[in-house]
Amino acid sequence: MSQTVLIVDDDRDIARLAEIYLKNEGYSVLQAQDGIEALAVIDRVPVDLIVLDIMMPRMDGMEFCRQVRSDSQVPILMLSAKVQDMDKITGLMTGADDYMTKPFNPLELNARVKGLLRRANYIPSGKEHASLQIGSWIIDKKGHQASIHGKEIKLTSSEFDILYLLAKNQGTVFSSEEIFKQLWQEDSMGSNKTVMVHIKNLRDKMQAASPGDALIQTVWGVGYKIEKSH
Repeated sequence: MSQTVLIVDDDRDIARLAEIYLKNEGYSVLQAQDGIEALAVIDRVPVDLIVLDIMMPRMDGMEFCRQVRSDSQVPILMLSAKVQDMDKITGLMTGADDYMTKPFNPLELNARVKGLLRRANYIPSGKEHASLQIGSWIIDKKGHQASIHGKEIKLTSSEFDILYLLAKNQGTVFSSEEIFKQLWQEDSMGSNKTVMVHIKNLRDKMQAASPGDALIQTVWGVGYKIEKSH
């Protein structure tokens, strides 16, 4: 059964171009022209990933992303003409998993979509720990969720993948570049801010669930790690 991608963009030409390339990769593709229309789509049809423009009438991409993240962790790839770092950071802080700027290379779009879906649907082999416990934290790879004292915290696909990577390699320090390459399967090419924003979001959510529990540590000038549990 093919996976379904929802393209939310009021530019019909761009949406059509993205649709053609995604369909060529075997995905089912739906379209919406603004956030309100897109909310109606996902209310009636399950989607596996959303390609989301920021600047749209009625409801823009940021507000749509906030509403989706209130009850769903579906992977979101923001696609926007906004190129400033602050715009990218804001998009990621709002809950997007990845961010591409227009004009875009359709082959790169396909690669980003494929990578996000691969990570969101990854099932660990028997050689891997499907569930990890660090202190009171349970990190469940099969369920793609993290919990403490039985309380689940809502993480995006990218936030969870970073947490799982650090948790299964306790004591190992990963730079932003290494984290990006491990998860996105490509060189960072200036995408350090992407990892930094995801880690900030992840820490904020973990701190809110368990104040004072600094599970992810910063090794200044090097990267991030989770200490080995004893």
